[in-house]
Amino acid sequence: MRCEVQTKPELRQLAALIENMGVAMLTTLDAEGALVSRPMSPLEFDAHGALWFFTDLRSSKVEHLRIVNVSFADAERSTYVSLSGRGEIHAERGRVRALWTPLARPWFPDGPDSTDLALLKFLPDSADYWDAPDSKMVRLFALAASLLGGAPVGLGEHGHVEDLSAPATVLPPA
Repeated sequence: MRCEVQTKPELRQLAALIENMGVAMLTTLDAEGALVSRPMSPLEFDAHGALWFFTDLRSSKVEHLRIVNVSFADAERSTYVSLSGRGEIHAERGRVRALWTPLARPWFPDGPDSTDLALLKFLPDSADYWDAPDSKMVRLFALAASLLGGAPVGLGEHGHVEDLSAPATVLPPA
């Protein structure tokens, strides 16, 4: 996934956490209110904090983008990110071509000109993340120590950020 330079510190932190994760789980509510999840390949984390994916316009998910969750997991690094927000469909061919990758051809055999190909733009409002970059052995010992003494220790950082869709505050030069 391509990550553009972020203007907000919170978005910079999220970009650093997810930039090497090639698959996300996109969860929506179906017409009956049930949660439906599917794997998606993120294409870009743009400069405004939006995530971009290819989608098929015939997919039922395009009708259910008012409430969306996108989650990432990297078990090797013990890094997990859950983003809440909403989605939008964009079909402008120039943007589709700019983000096109041959890896999408099995789903869209006509390439970037496939008639059912569009972009799903995910706009996050808030995020939760868990990041425990220490080695598995360090985490295992920390977990064992926590089990003996009470509260978890040494298991990394958990954070929550909100207002991700709000414009960044640009400070004047000093």
